[in-house]
Amino acid sequence: MNTCSITWPRPGGSLPAAGLRFVTRYGWTAASQRRDGPMWNSFSTDARTGITAEVITYPGGNGDEIHAYVARPAGEGPAPGVVAVHHMPGWDEFYREFAERLARHGYSVICPDLYCRFGHGTPDDVTARVRSEGGVRDDSVVADCEAALRWLKALPASNGKAGVIGSCSGGRHALLAASRVTGFDAVADLWGGGVVMAKEDLSEARPVAPIDYTGGLTAPLLGIFGNDDKHPTPEQVNLHEAELTRQAKAYEFHRYDRAGHGFFYYHTPMYRPEAAMDGWEKVFSFFGRHLKD
Repeated sequence: MNTCSITWPRPGGSLPAAGLRFVTRYGWTAASQRRDGPMWNSFSTDARTGITAEVITYPGGNGDEIHAYVARPAGEGPAPGVVAVHHMPGWDEFYREFAERLARHGYSVICPDLYCRFGHGTPDDVTARVRSEGGVRDDSVVADCEAALRWLKALPASNGKAGVIGSCSGGRHALLAASRVTGFDAVADLWGGGVVMAKEDLSEARPVAPIDYTGGLTAPLLGIFGNDDKHPTPEQVNLHEAELTRQAKAYEFHRYDRAGHGFFYYHTPMYRPEAAMDGWEKVFSFFGRHLKD
């Protein structure tokens, strides 16, 4: 079963204090017939479309020159932007393909190398170094994401809107950035663990739980979660949802049974193809409404 919780303002009005909440439950047969928007084979075969992708450097947080992977749709038409926040395994090949998928659907994407200041090597080697040094600091990630947002909106082809998305630790960081930085128009958190944190889990690198920044969140939030996940657990997702509702934030959460952590990751045993394809449709529908319309 897939559980969906959606809280939005009423058309033409503001969000009431208690929120407006819809909950639907449906199995895979019904889900396969329920389409929020095409994400697969949605192009016309005579369309001369394409993307460009490359590694660049840009001025990140504190003006430091850091690397980023940039993927953009070909052509000169206006396009919304997306900051893709990589996961704990690092600035890896999966996130290059992740950025390219978004670009093929009409988004200018920048994926900063959040580990750039730790040195270079294979993604696995760099990630091991980052972990051995206590992890990347939240403040560093937020600063790099804010700089990436400015970079996107300064593009001549920008339509003036930009979102932020990430998975695993990147989902947590995407939410954190959108809660602390003004200017994001939509945020997608894919199974971000550590949004809800016990006091003993706080550290010098992660001094404040993202849930405690909920008051600063102004962009609508999409959450994608697996009900078999242990980080975050369904109970932690419930706590986050309760806080969003209490503070009258616009959000929609989609939860998938028989899916755990990282179920989009087609290169791992965690992959759940039906849930992943449905989840991608949720991402493109959500970004389409808030970044393209």
